[in-house]
Amino acid sequence: MDGYNVTKTGYGDLTLADQRGRLLSGLGGLAAQTRAEVTCVFDGAELDSPVATVAPRGVRVLFSQPGQTADELIGELVRAEPGGRAVVVVSSDREVQDAARRAGARPVPSPLLLRRLGRS
Repeated sequence: MDGYNVTKTGYGDLTLADQRGRLLSGLGGLAAQTRAEVTCVFDGAELDSPVATVAPRGVRVLFSQPGQTADELIGELVRAEPGGRAVVVVSSDREVQDAARRAGARPVPSPLLLRRLGRS
């Protein structure tokens, strides 16, 4: 999932740290309910130092490396999945959605996840 795309859609009035915390908390509950593997990717290309995050059980958090966008990292992760495996990519970014679809994943817009997490 495209972390900041989701958080800026639903929690844009919060600081980035609070956006991440709120999303990860919700994802932890979703992972526990569904037993789905959840990976949340944040853009780390412009960070000056590593960001301390505490990922809930069942949620993997990744930051893109300098010179790499979160969108690129999401594409790499989707292409690395075995064929036939159900993969959902959450983002409202058209390029991310198109790339996910081309790689065999199902794109889902950010507001749909936010509604699932209880944000209307």
